[in-house]
Amino acid sequence: MTEITEIVAAVIIQPDDRILLAQRPQGKAYAGYWEFPGGKVEPNESLEVALARELHEELGIVVTRAHRWITRVFAYPHATVRLNFFRVFEWQGEPFPHEGQVLSWQRPDAVEVTPLLPANFPILKALTLPPMLGISHAESLGVDTFLARLDVALHNGLRLIQLRDKTLPEDARLLLARATVQHARPHGARVLVNGSLELALAAEADGVHLDSSAAAKLTARSDCGAPDSLLIGVSCHDASELAHAAALQADYALLSPVLPTLTHPGAATLGWDTFAALAAASPIPVYGLGGLEHGDVALAQSHGAHGVALLRGAWR
Repeated sequence: MTEITEIVAAVIIQPDDRILLAQRPQGKAYAGYWEFPGGKVEPNESLEVALARELHEELGIVVTRAHRWITRVFAYPHATVRLNFFRVFEWQGEPFPHEGQVLSWQRPDAVEVTPLLPANFPILKALTLPPMLGISHAESLGVDTFLARLDVALHNGLRLIQLRDKTLPEDARLLLARATVQHARPHGARVLVNGSLELALAAEADGVHLDSSAAAKLTARSDCGAPDSLLIGVSCHDASELAHAAALQADYALLSPVLPTLTHPGAATLGWDTFAALAAASPIPVYGLGGLEHGDVALAQSHGAHGVALLRGAWR
């Protein structure tokens, strides 16, 4: 059985979304490569304590707000590591290289330093996803009202949209998808179409979103037929569905329902404790869905979520 080395890795995030990368010094494996700060977890040490210790030793900072994010296992020629990623939102002190590394603040979507450790490419892609995802609600609102509210949401910072509205006729869905993309493009927002790759391509959307039953029919990302450049999201409700989404190499998962919702009163919910355990073990970013509002982003992130997905709440 392969021995796995436990590692904590810190995604230290500035208010402008820049992240801190460190270049490995001479004398270490992969010297000269860039990575996220962190290090090995010592025996009987919790991940949170290890993170605080490593960042104080390496960078001289004191972590004041950090949350579990995702966990990925990666096999290097010299070791197999489990990378327990934390997002660090607040700290005291100015990061300073205490162990001979070079530091650089970079934008996840435009990293200028090279080479990067191979394990970090999926992490940078995941960091380009915004903290809020809006799920379209044109069936109930009406298309014109939805598009007007979409403009307001885009103006207020919404940058990721899932076009749902599955009961609309296909030709109406295509028109709605094209209009949504046209409204989103000037803001740099991305649009995923629920279910239909053909519809997504015809609308020149940025990806497809699969419900759990559609995802269950696939065994690999390539089965979807989507070009590598397109995003793929998957709706999940339990550990097995979340694991399958990760095996498909989806770019994110929606995990629901977190809390009770008006549309499904009395239905079983995950609750924050179960959600946090599932999100922490996931190698892909997880959005919380169900019973959440705009103001719940920080709460969701404190339980391991990448952010929140909103249906009605996105368009109020």
